[in-house]
Amino acid sequence: MGNISQANSASHYECTETDFLLPSQLYGGSMLRQIRRTKNADGPGAHVESLCSMVLQILVPFFLAGLGTVSAGILLDVVQVNAGKMEPPREKWMLIVGNLAIKQLQATVLGLLASLMATVLGWMVEGKMLFNHVVLLCSASVSTAFVASLLQGIIMVGVILGSKWMRINPDNVATPMAASFGDLITLALLASFSQWFYSFIDLYPYVLYLVDLFFLCLIPLWVIISSKHPASQILLRTGWEPIITAMVISSIGGLILEKTVSNPNLAGIIIYAPLINGVGGNLVSIQCSRISTNLHLNHVPGEVPEGRNRRCYSPCRTFFGSDPNCRSAQILLLLVIPGQLIFLYAIHLMKGGHTLPSPILTVTFLSASLIQVFCLLCIADWVVHCLWRRHKDPDSYSIPYLTALGDLLGTALLSMNFVMLWYIGDSGKGAKVKTRKEGL
Repeated sequence: MGNISQANSASHYECTETDFLLPSQLYGGSMLRQIRRTKNADGPGAHVESLCSMVLQILVPFFLAGLGTVSAGILLDVVQVNAGKMEPPREKWMLIVGNLAIKQLQATVLGLLASLMATVLGWMVEGKMLFNHVVLLCSASVSTAFVASLLQGIIMVGVILGSKWMRINPDNVATPMAASFGDLITLALLASFSQWFYSFIDLYPYVLYLVDLFFLCLIPLWVIISSKHPASQILLRTGWEPIITAMVISSIGGLILEKTVSNPNLAGIIIYAPLINGVGGNLVSIQCSRISTNLHLNHVPGEVPEGRNRRCYSPCRTFFGSDPNCRSAQILLLLVIPGQLIFLYAIHLMKGGHTLPSPILTVTFLSASLIQVFCLLCIADWVVHCLWRRHKDPDSYSIPYLTALGDLLGTALLSMNFVMLWYIGDSGKGAKVKTRKEGL
């Protein structure tokens, strides 16, 4: 009878934007509260991660993510897993299906919007745009977004559930893994779909129209499926602003990159842009997820920790304050230089291993990456707490904003570096490395 009355009361509960995807009031939330009250009565409430555990959990996916960006988001909300709210199998799969449906809907709409924005920007730059090329761009963009979102969603479900099974913090693992697979899968699919659809443009142009029509017809299906679960229904209403804004911000970075690459003297930037943007986005996403989880576990929406209600945020408070996330910010910042050195060497090996980057290029690239991550971590500390104070879910808003800002900031800093190298006459290439055969 207790469970029945609990279910009846839960049915009258109105979900809000800052609730977990499986809210406390639904599906056994009272049991979790009783456990938490018992822990608070007996001793410390939350499990404190050791320094070694945090470093190891962050380090492995961080390097995998970096290698993925060298070779080449969707991110399921992991807060409810970390808080122990994904226990009932039926609700777990309802949550997964609902989130995949909303992500497919967002991927389809954003793929279409991205292609239209690229068309407008291309028309502004070149003054003309063939209609067949517009249809080709829409087909390739929507197909890539749809398939990439589906594959990444399935991979992320496995990563998050695997993290839970291995008893490690999914905030440290899922975010960089999502970014690494995102870069690799999206670029590979975009190249494949573009080449494939281009072969139809002359003989079978109607295929491109059918592809666009097929994905547009699926939109009502995704709306119906995502509206079945209360959490995904919230995202259906409120999840559009951050990702569309992030797309616009990233497009500005894309314009900067295009202008830089169009100069033959600065064309080498194209190799390093995915690296600085990918690593910066990965690291700040980890910090956003950790801060958000801490707020969900210890504070009600609108209530921020003591000392975080000030409008002016200091970098010293971000890295040296009493907040438990200050230590993770220090670790993430310290990972930048050794991580980027390894990734630069990976680029050197992938290009044949004949020429090392020049010392000036290496120093300026590391400096730009360090400045980027430092700024992003400081902004993340302010943005997440500001969103929470305004009763907005930081997981839905902060990560798209900050990864897009990371793309813009990384591209701008990298472009400035290459312009400076060009002015001082440094080609970016260091001493030639002799192979064994050349030495003989």
